Amino acid sequence: MSEYEQIRKMCLKRGELWEDPDFPANQASVFYHQTPPFQFTWKRPKDLCPRPGFIQDGPTKFDISPGKMGDRWLVSCLGVLHLNRGLFYRVVPADQSFVGDQYCGLFRFRIWWCGEWSEVLVDDRLPTVHGRLAFLQSQNSDYYWPGLLEKAYAKLHGSYEALKYGSLLDGLADLTGGITECIPIEDGDTSCFKLLHNLLSMTSIVTCAVQLNISGTSNETLINGIQPGINYRISAIERVNTCSNEFVDLIILRNPMEDGEYTGPFAPDTIEWSDIPAVEATRIESCLQEQDFWMPSSEFLQTFTHLELVHLDSDTSRDEPSLNGKSSWQMRLYQGMWRRGVTAGGCRNNPDTFHVNPQLHLFLSEMEETVMSLNQHSVMEPKVIGFSAYTMPKMGTDTIGRVFFKKNKSLFNSQYTNSRQVSHRSQLEQGGYLIVPTTFEPGQESGFTLRVFSRKPLKLKLIDSVPMLLKPAVVTAPLLLDGKSFSQYEAVFLQLADEHRSVNAFELQELLDACLPNDYIKSCASLEVCRQIVFAFEQNGCTGRLKFSDFKDLMCSLKNWQTAFKNQTKEKTGILKAERFRDALLEVGFQMSSDVLTTLILRYMRKDGTLRFGDFVSAILHLSVAFHAFESKDPSQSGTIRLSLSEWLKSSLSC
Repeated sequence: MSEYEQIRKMCLKRGELWEDPDFPANQASVFYHQTPPFQFTWKRPKDLCPRPGFIQDGPTKFDISPGKMGDRWLVSCLGVLHLNRGLFYRVVPADQSFVGDQYCGLFRFRIWWCGEWSEVLVDDRLPTVHGRLAFLQSQNSDYYWPGLLEKAYAKLHGSYEALKYGSLLDGLADLTGGITECIPIEDGDTSCFKLLHNLLSMTSIVTCAVQLNISGTSNETLINGIQPGINYRISAIERVNTCSNEFVDLIILRNPMEDGEYTGPFAPDTIEWSDIPAVEATRIESCLQEQDFWMPSSEFLQTFTHLELVHLDSDTSRDEPSLNGKSSWQMRLYQGMWRRGVTAGGCRNNPDTFHVNPQLHLFLSEMEETVMSLNQHSVMEPKVIGFSAYTMPKMGTDTIGRVFFKKNKSLFNSQYTNSRQVSHRSQLEQGGYLIVPTTFEPGQESGFTLRVFSRKPLKLKLIDSVPMLLKPAVVTAPLLLDGKSFSQYEAVFLQLADEHRSVNAFELQELLDACLPNDYIKSCASLEVCRQIVFAFEQNGCTGRLKFSDFKDLMCSLKNWQTAFKNQTKEKTGILKAERFRDALLEVGFQMSSDVLTTLILRYMRKDGTLRFGDFVSAILHLSVAFHAFESKDPSQSGTIRLSLSEWLKSSLSC
């Protein structure tokens, strides 16, 4: 039973109206930052009118006003959604009402959120001022789906105030489940009509708009009746032959607001129709539906400033009747995480950490124009995000290292913005490409979804390294060593050793404290690390003691590990940025996958996003014991072992 059904059943049983504990009816749910100039009173629709409705059956006029928040972008989004009734009912389930014995003050909506369709539950208490709805509302009817949908959307954003800072493209993506794209229209650039023809053949919602000027003060209707800030739906392009034997391209448009009328060329009863043969006029008039109008291509280019598009995959577009019979987009999706110290390397401005970002292999079977979209899952504190693409180098299945990105220019880069979604259109040849989604700054954490749309088949997969021991991290001391220094070590060692010339972890801690040269090295002389050293160097016994030959191997290994550590600590000696941890481990001999590295980072990274040398040594010792334990149980190198519970506990506790 869904959460919606459980809550409804409980409320009906108790005979009470639901009050949402996660989005309470108080001032903080409306304004979290600003102090409004008015006081809100929360009321249910039944308190505002005698017979409230949820959705009106049949064709309805779209007459929504933004109210006191003034978020016209959301009104325009809902206008586009309202024109696509199949998508509308996916977001606004119609089986809800204010009447009947099933009403309990609970309503649900479906919104594409953080890479998946989410069901959002709200109660029907809405903010009012002086007895009227404060925000989205129908101007001429008592239907309340707009205000309730706005409340569900505000709940996801954390408050109504957060909607002030939303954007149309993000809103269209959330309310349709598609990826959005904005393409400028240049006056006189007829190439956009080739693109329009292609888009109208696909499962894309094609709209156009006159974007407001920078000051945002121009809300006036244009001289030809077109309203700025409103998305007009484009449904078709028809070429007609005039009586003077010239061709004119006419575009079918519809204003979702239905409160303005186009008055330019080829508006109803204008003089331009006299130059169209009766047969042609009859033919193209049959293409129009109610509220549609024609606009010639020349007027279109002079009027509108942008195409704003929503591309839908085959599953989503199946619900929308107006897209039936059109070619479906091929879509591939990857959902991942930017994790500090693991996969959050920042943009190309950070050449030493850029390569740690997630790396995705895109393969196209044919030359094709693709649309890529990166969506971040950070809502309250959005990051600046974007992505870069490279021609795929010849390689195996491992991640590509720092050197490649320093030597090769990107094929293209998306824009970087703090919008929740960033998209980029590009024409690509057949073959493989490397896609790197990033935050602008390194170390920032968020989930993300990357989607690639194409008309032809494509493949998309994550590139990640397989955990592997490339060389032993613990080195064997050479036979010829600096006799003076090691004779001094041996003298201290024998002072602390037992009759078997061995030391335990406690004695090893004293020994290291006496022998290690400085605080930088002494950071690995903690008791915990000393216990790990004993486990790592005495892998075939259970005495818990270390011989002098093992101690010599340890000192040589520490020198090697210190060199690898220093090679990755350019800014400040003794401090390793977590983003360089993978490279430092690789230099020692460990190739790590992102999943394993995530566990290591969670265990060893400090609050400031760094590791000290002692942390690095501890990680090396953990990995050495773990690899040895696995390999001892996998003599055939099959990559799989079986352990009893006792063996598993012993191995895990030893690591």
